[in-house]
Amino acid sequence: MDRIVGIETEYGCLLSEEEPHVNSELWPAKVKNYLFRKADAGTIDLHYRDYEEPPGNGGFLLNGGRLYLDMGHIEYASPECLHLHDLVTYELAGDDLLQSSLVALGAEGRVSFIKNNVDHHTGATFGCHENYLMKREAQFTPPILGTLLTFLATRQIFTGAGRVGQSNPLAFDFEPPRPEAQVNFQLSQRADHIVNDIYQWVQFNRAIINARDEPLADYRKYRRLHLLIGDSNMSPYANALKIGTTACILSLLEEGRLPRNLVLADAVQSTRDISRDPTQRWIVRLENGKTIGALDVQWEFHHLAQKYLRNSSAETNWLLENWGFVLESIPHNRHALIGGVDWITKKWLLQAFVESEGLSWDDPWLQSIDLEYHNIDPHRGLFFGVTPGKRIAEWNNSIRRPSATHVPPANTRASGRARAVAFFQTCNFPYVINWDSIACDSRDFLVMGNPFETYNDEVERFLSKPRTTTNATDEQL
Repeated sequence: MDRIVGIETEYGCLLSEEEPHVNSELWPAKVKNYLFRKADAGTIDLHYRDYEEPPGNGGFLLNGGRLYLDMGHIEYASPECLHLHDLVTYELAGDDLLQSSLVALGAEGRVSFIKNNVDHHTGATFGCHENYLMKREAQFTPPILGTLLTFLATRQIFTGAGRVGQSNPLAFDFEPPRPEAQVNFQLSQRADHIVNDIYQWVQFNRAIINARDEPLADYRKYRRLHLLIGDSNMSPYANALKIGTTACILSLLEEGRLPRNLVLADAVQSTRDISRDPTQRWIVRLENGKTIGALDVQWEFHHLAQKYLRNSSAETNWLLENWGFVLESIPHNRHALIGGVDWITKKWLLQAFVESEGLSWDDPWLQSIDLEYHNIDPHRGLFFGVTPGKRIAEWNNSIRRPSATHVPPANTRASGRARAVAFFQTCNFPYVINWDSIACDSRDFLVMGNPFETYNDEVERFLSKPRTTTNATDEQL
């Protein structure tokens, strides 16, 4: 991949019947407090990061990532990763941190964390946000952005997590939604909640691409592409395809090799149409008036990536081979993708349950099964009971690394940050840790503007400076 990437994952919290419902927001806070105060997984923030992030709301972890509370959810942000294998590994570390906390607290039988994107009861959505570092000089003209949106709208045919039913959120102008036919099952959990193609305000106007220019790096050299459209994947294989194929497209974008004839007439509507299409032909309309299938769109992008990126690395070759395998299998051998593509796996499980129990697709029971597919507890989550084919199983089994919860990637800025986290755990200095800097007091800070650098030596020198010890709880920056 050779591109700095990170994922932010928000987790739902599901309680058993014997656990009081009022605890649904207490348990994320309990787990956060356990990780920082008992498990020593990181250092808690001593300062306000935002008006909604007071001191103690979260902090950075020993693996270089971050964990915090956001609108009642617990959110885990992976450390910066340079390679695809690492990214998938460190994304899973968030699951391991949360599940191990429930076990330590003796709550694993009563409380579950769910890695999905939909609350079936309230209709709310929560995100899986992707972050890709890009060159500042990359051209984001309307045709290029239009082509990128086409890729993002159509990639759900292999990245979608699947969902039972539908949501009909209000558009940004708050017009009442038009009556729509009932949808039994769709590809994506996020598709119904995306109401714009490119926009800056996240909370009430979720766009495919978030437009804020916040690189968390040297802004003269880099920009950060922040995507809101993706589903949270239970399958590590699907997660690798989601991140890896998108990274390939961004490389083509930076090299000026994206096609100019693949711009959708309406990327938002196409996203929803593909997700809901019961025929699974996934036909979309282009800006030039022509129509094309989402599968054909993905093949065009795959051919371009093969032409210009093949043999750039062994990891890229793996990605291109498996991208092609999935596109070939979707129409011809979908069973081969069970355990690899989430929506296919989930629908296979649900279909078997519908037939065995004689249910209709609007039975509320199916929504409960939908949720249990995303349970991160390997003893309870339905995903973990599926046995995939050899190709997919080898990948899914290869990327789990217990040390990823407390050891950072060795080849990015996360390494230096993790050293600072470990240092501040054992001293009384007031500190501030950010993605691109660390500080010991308001007058002494180290900028880390290049995510490709480890900053190990610079951090060591910075932390070894003689300082007067103070009580960090009495002095906040």
